Amino acid sequence: MTPALPSGLLGDLDPTSDRAVFRQIADQLREAIDRGRFREGEKLPSEAELVDHYGVSRMTVRNSFSILQGEGLVHAEHGKGVFVRPRPPVRRLASDRFARRHREQGKSAFIVEADTVGSHPQVDSLEVKEEKASQDISTRLGSVRRVLARRRRYLLDGRPVEFATSYLPLDIARGTQIAEPNPGPGGIYARLEELGHRLDHFEEEIRARMPSPDEVKTLRLASGVPVIHLIRTAFDSEGRAVEVCDTVMAADAYVLSYQLPAT
Repeated sequence: MTPALPSGLLGDLDPTSDRAVFRQIADQLREAIDRGRFREGEKLPSEAELVDHYGVSRMTVRNSFSILQGEGLVHAEHGKGVFVRPRPPVRRLASDRFARRHREQGKSAFIVEADTVGSHPQVDSLEVKEEKASQDISTRLGSVRRVLARRRRYLLDGRPVEFATSYLPLDIARGTQIAEPNPGPGGIYARLEELGHRLDHFEEEIRARMPSPDEVKTLRLASGVPVIHLIRTAFDSEGRAVEVCDTVMAADAYVLSYQLPAT
């Protein structure tokens, strides 16, 4: 016999509601997660427990779980059950992550963020090569034809969290340490400033979307988890665009935080 759920953990179905039963169950589970009755990483009641509690079929319960998975709130582990997904662990403070003081300390923005949450940062799947610029990248960099492209995947504690490609004009990057697999302390922005391109400001375009099949594989995304697609352009003090970075981030790994001036 399946044990009863603790009193007050979940409510009852409303037979007078025109909302489908599986959606009512999803609503109650979502509310319980939001209220902290089920915490991050905690297992939700099993199919059998929910079947007994609500008096519904297993398919109805599975449809409820599918809704929550599609929202990115939970993930299923084969043979183990359905678990509450962890909240984004890294706060990405846009107004601070590219501060010059970090570069002067020999730290890239990713390392700074990892240090903040006590995680181990790692970069893999690194590729550096010269290639023809796409129309969009060419336009952003001032009509260049060819670029140096640096592709890399970032991991926190062994988990892939983002994939980024930096594009730099060849007249700046060719033959420099930027073209090496390891650009040195402070990353490519530190090298750009050493080459005389003192960074003045960045422009970012951000949108959220569902991932492509390749992005799901690269970032090992669970079902229903969207990505944050960010394109950043770096400008030097002369107003020249010196780098475009195209980044795809797992939305369950980051909180984007901005400080905006009041005037």
